[in-house]
Amino acid sequence: MKNLIKFTILIFIFTMSINLFSQEKYFLAENIDPTVNPADDFFQYANGTFIKMHPIPPYEHTYGIFNLVEDSVYVYLYNICLDAQNNTSAVKGSNTQKIGDFFYSGLDEASINKNDIKPLIEYLKKIDNVSNFAEAMELAVNLKQYGLGSFFSLYVSQDLMQSDKNVVSLYQGGIGLPERDYYFNKDARTGKIRTEYKKHIEKTFSLFNRKGGNDKISLSIFEIETDLASISRKLEDLRDDYANYNKMTVAELNKLTPSLDWKKLLGSIGIKNQDYIIVGQPEFFSGLEKLSGKYSIEDWKNYMKWNLVRNLSDYLSKDFEEEHFKFYGTTLNGTTEQKPRWKRVLDNTNEMLGDVLGMEYVRLYFPPEDKERTKQIVDLMVKSFGERIKKLDWMSDATKEKALVKLGTMVKKIGYPDKWKDYSTLNISRDSYVKNIINASKWHFEDNISKLYKPVDRTEWDMTPQTYNAYYNPSNNEIVLPAAILTIPGKKMSEVDDAFLFGFIGASTVGHEMTHGFDDQGRLYDEKGNLQGWWTPTDSVKFVDRTKLMVDQFNNYVVLDSMHINGKSTLGENIADLGGLVIGYDAMKMTKDGQENKEIGGFNADQRYFLGYAYSWAMYYRPEMLAKRVMTDVHSPAFLRVNAPFSNINEFYKAFNVSQNNKMFRPDNVRVSIW
Repeated sequence: MKNLIKFTILIFIFTMSINLFSQEKYFLAENIDPTVNPADDFFQYANGTFIKMHPIPPYEHTYGIFNLVEDSVYVYLYNICLDAQNNTSAVKGSNTQKIGDFFYSGLDEASINKNDIKPLIEYLKKIDNVSNFAEAMELAVNLKQYGLGSFFSLYVSQDLMQSDKNVVSLYQGGIGLPERDYYFNKDARTGKIRTEYKKHIEKTFSLFNRKGGNDKISLSIFEIETDLASISRKLEDLRDDYANYNKMTVAELNKLTPSLDWKKLLGSIGIKNQDYIIVGQPEFFSGLEKLSGKYSIEDWKNYMKWNLVRNLSDYLSKDFEEEHFKFYGTTLNGTTEQKPRWKRVLDNTNEMLGDVLGMEYVRLYFPPEDKERTKQIVDLMVKSFGERIKKLDWMSDATKEKALVKLGTMVKKIGYPDKWKDYSTLNISRDSYVKNIINASKWHFEDNISKLYKPVDRTEWDMTPQTYNAYYNPSNNEIVLPAAILTIPGKKMSEVDDAFLFGFIGASTVGHEMTHGFDDQGRLYDEKGNLQGWWTPTDSVKFVDRTKLMVDQFNNYVVLDSMHINGKSTLGENIADLGGLVIGYDAMKMTKDGQENKEIGGFNADQRYFLGYAYSWAMYYRPEMLAKRVMTDVHSPAFLRVNAPFSNINEFYKAFNVSQNNKMFRPDNVRVSIW
């Protein structure tokens, strides 16, 4: 009888919960600003109250929904680290010992301040012992294995044209400002940043260089970086994968830079017997060769010292840390306070030992039912995309057939990897925070280089499960959806309706990443992940013509007085936003919720779909950070990731009664339609 009573009560509670769900105010309504017309500014309408209720903390440059998720992750990961730190019986070499000692060393401010610049003395001496440019480059390459390199980037990745092979890649780099245009733009905001940057270099040098003349050193370093920026490609040009794929033998690379012996340089870090190397920007390296004689060896040595200290200032004594934050935190991003130290140390622990923390995170925070429901969303998104491809009036049957093959073979990684990284060879202790950072950087570098002599591991993840992000990898033709990106703040996945979920996760994440396989870059890769054309020339022309409308649309958006969005550099992400939305909408309409289109809390399924998507981008920026994003990010600001694509979607117009008198309205002839 007791069980029968309990069962009856459960039925009553379940029935009441359904009634409440259908009758109560919809949970997203608390974010809405009712003073804003959704047909004029949907982002502000959907998220206005949320933004008012979540002011940016002084230690953040951006705030929004991702912070809510990350804050919950912080609490959990902090407890793991604290337990590990307090576990005095942890076996040496175990994951628990490594986490605990790394975390402890980062919180040990007394030792960090006492050590001051001492952890870097051995590296500074090595730089002092350099006598010519060739030796400087040899040392710079050697220091890359410790995460301390300068001049350019060097790493191992999949060969874009042979995706089953790993290859060494060289890429432009060597500048301390976020992007090359910071050195040349004439506006007052960027000019002020350059002025402050030179002061920052001078002040940093004054903390460890007691000889004086730091103002002249600062100017020479800035001149070197300006020259490096001048031979660097623009942000939009770096999106041309063909132009940034230049296969060279070591002998050909030596001809590009006659003063350097690349066989010797690469051999010093264990890279030997390479058939070829991928040089991203040959003109950068030939330009670097020309610059080698322009500056004295003392100038180059100071440049290397600057890079060394700049890369490690966050982990040094208080003076270095505060000076670094003053420029990179306040001047560039607008933050007035640093994050609490435990968060900063946790960020670094997570970055260096992420898989260890990730194992525990998914065990407790990503239940099997969430993975299964996500899989159902993904399956419907694939079906929806396939149907849309079949119906395209601008794509030929030949290209459609290959597109469907690529879509059908796309790998979907959900939640967490099947195989975790093994940190057993990484040495971590409580002695020195900087040393732990350097050791961990070396482990990650060696892990990357070791891929050169192994088959490509297509099971590997480039993000941890606790990362609030996702990605598409064209070389593997895969979408990767970490557990954290599938999190709804304050809600379980089982508590929300399908319409919301297809907007919040389906469109903004799953569909977005899926369409990257077919955007202006992704479409250049075949189903096996090789960079080779598979579209007919006519279809390519039609695609480009359609994307021109999108480039024009975003070029015309102005933020922060006179800053325009760069329609070319943001094109791929803008295509993906619009593509994810139209695919997600069709997938949502395949569900019972979408088909019935019933109201919940005053919103029908179509409206809840668009509200769900808008909620996924509920975030805003300090002016300094917004300016930085416009100059450096291939993603548009959050408010444009909502309003811009919505203004191209007919179903949105219908759902929220958009007319030609509204600001969201765009005439039919300029509405972008790709997928």
